[in-house]
Amino acid sequence: MNKREEEKLKKQQERLEKEIARTKAMSTFEEEYKDYPYICGIDEVGRGPLAGPVVAGAVILPKDDMILYLNDSKKLSEKKREMLYDEIMNRAVATGIGMASPARIDEINILQATYEAMRMAIDNLKVRPDILLNDAVTIPQVDILQVPIIKGDAKSISIAAASIIAKVTRDRLMVEYDKVLPGYDFASNKGYGTKAHIAGLKELGPTPIHRRSFIHNYV
Repeated sequence: MNKREEEKLKKQQERLEKEIARTKAMSTFEEEYKDYPYICGIDEVGRGPLAGPVVAGAVILPKDDMILYLNDSKKLSEKKREMLYDEIMNRAVATGIGMASPARIDEINILQATYEAMRMAIDNLKVRPDILLNDAVTIPQVDILQVPIIKGDAKSISIAAASIIAKVTRDRLMVEYDKVLPGYDFASNKGYGTKAHIAGLKELGPTPIHRRSFIHNYV
């Protein structure tokens, strides 16, 4: 091995060690509650968009199998999220997804719809959790111990994993909606109120996936 290869290998090793240290630092809540057999992270995506569902993820990570590079889904590139999604789905003890439709959001409001999606995600786990680490909220009508953590998706690997599977699931769905409902740029904006989306809304009017309670300023 020449000097250049040695340097490259050394840098790779340093990067790996740094990532292991970062992941361990993001596991302090998991460490604190390690006596609970099944620790579940909960997070949602899509509270703010004008169109599409709100999606919640629930993930129980394995305790003896560290998944590296987990982070708040907003801080990761799309490519990285897709890669981590596959890894989480393959290696997690259990995963669950819950959704509330735009019509449901209009009917009961976004906060209640978010709670509903979260309860659904928990119900869709094949293993019942012993404790929930939630991103900032306490979910009503859930009889499992809950720990709300402010900015939890950046502080807990379990919540970060939940945010990744929720985000990838929702983004993929919005890309599919773009194929059947062209003109709103859903594939790019994922339902958020970008200039192109609002222009489409004003020109074409609302679609069945628009949240009526969110768009009255534009229609």
